[in-house]
Amino acid sequence: MKAKSVAGTVLAFILMVSLVLPVNSMAAKKSGILTGVTTGKYKIGKDMPGAKKKAVNQALERAVQNAFASLVSRQVFASNLEFLYDRLLPGAADYVITYRVLDGIQHKGQYLVGVESKVDLALVEKRLRDARILNAGKDKPVVLFLIAEQSPADILPRYWWGNNPEPYTSRTETILKGELAQNRVLFAHTGQEYPDPSFYNIQFSSIYDADAAMDLGRALKADMVIMGKAMASESFNRMGDEKTFDAVIDLRGYDLASGKTVLQTSAKATATSVTDTEGAVQALTQAARTAGTELGQKIDTFWSQNLRKENSFDLAIEGDNFLPRFIALKKRIRDIRDIENMQPKEIGSAHAVMEIVYKGSPAQFADAVLLKTFEGYGLEIAEVSGELVKIRFVEHQEEAVQEITPADNPSEKNQE
Repeated sequence: MKAKSVAGTVLAFILMVSLVLPVNSMAAKKSGILTGVTTGKYKIGKDMPGAKKKAVNQALERAVQNAFASLVSRQVFASNLEFLYDRLLPGAADYVITYRVLDGIQHKGQYLVGVESKVDLALVEKRLRDARILNAGKDKPVVLFLIAEQSPADILPRYWWGNNPEPYTSRTETILKGELAQNRVLFAHTGQEYPDPSFYNIQFSSIYDADAAMDLGRALKADMVIMGKAMASESFNRMGDEKTFDAVIDLRGYDLASGKTVLQTSAKATATSVTDTEGAVQALTQAARTAGTELGQKIDTFWSQNLRKENSFDLAIEGDNFLPRFIALKKRIRDIRDIENMQPKEIGSAHAVMEIVYKGSPAQFADAVLLKTFEGYGLEIAEVSGELVKIRFVEHQEEAVQEITPADNPSEKNQE
């Protein structure tokens, strides 16, 4: 009977947490806050209050881990586990805005707890940017949209680039940006004012001049250009006063590094309305949402492959107390994900040059190296180019790291 009672208690605990979890997971990322439920456990021993506190701390660490995972791709998350465990999780409480303990039980000598928390995504994001883990060139591309849009009231498509552009706000572009922003894609243009291509001495031979579009994208520091047309028109089908409107969106994506077409997306939608304006807007909106979902998936697929493109470059290393530090650095470099090969080209008493083969760009390699920590000294990235990464050993004073834990009484941070 006792075993059944314990099993029933544990089952009730698990059901309680699982019932709350899906609701809170859906609230994630609203207003820069990640809301969710996590669990923790710790061996009780002779210190019950201490076990409760450690279990709560573990649950909060998992919440911060979930926030980290929500901000980066799976590849970036997996390649930065050392940063997660050494630098982010020890100060997990810093990123928790508020939390409350849903329930806690004793089970097989351990204290189990379910905790609902709100994590400050903006603060976690800042920490990742400061560590050079989260940035446009590494995790997500910067995209420039050039979409010509035409509704039934327009004789010709409207556009903001090329010859004789007209001021307008593209509904299709607005919806596409909204869809892609949820996946943390960045944009070369934001706001109401569009850039003037003539300012960069760029001339479009037509509104679908891909070469000029890519030149403009490079000038605006974009990684990709999405160019195409969105068109809504009245159909022949109708029922009484209700008219039918068809929308078609055709998009083509260009990678600015290679200058090649890397993706294509098309979407169609139909809507009915008694007015031309409302019907066209509804049809374009539905088509744009469909196109945005597909476009986001294709961008993710291409960009993940692009990030893992194999590159060969030189790594130059120099500094004081060179040989023991060089040996230590080599060992840490071998632990970096996606290192394919590392061969010495030149080794001296105070410098060395290594040939690196890495699935990623030299800049991404430099970012990964900077996450490595060493006792008594650090690393300075002196130069990064397409063919070379130059590193110096620098002296520094070890800073004491203070462990931050929640209060002994969970209710002190529970009040919302």
